[in-house]
Amino acid sequence: MAKILLALALMALVWWVLKPKAKTRLPEVDRARDILGLRADASVDDVRAAHRRLLAGVHPDRGGSAELTRQINDARDVLLRRLGA
Repeated sequence: MAKILLALALMALVWWVLKPKAKTRLPEVDRARDILGLRADASVDDVRAAHRRLLAGVHPDRGGSAELTRQINDARDVLLRRLGA
């Protein structure tokens, strides 16, 4: 009986180690898309246009928040890096 349990435990361990890993989405990329209001198939031009549009309203020189500006800039950088631009 112990041999059977050991064999089952070994098979479970092998399966757990070798099973295909689920593709996980990058939370950083998802958050960046949410901030800029973009879909997953957005192009480099879409990212830049969304960045300009949002930045026009929240830039510190126009009475906006420096923190929001930083978040928008970071989101742009993440997506452009992901797109290879």
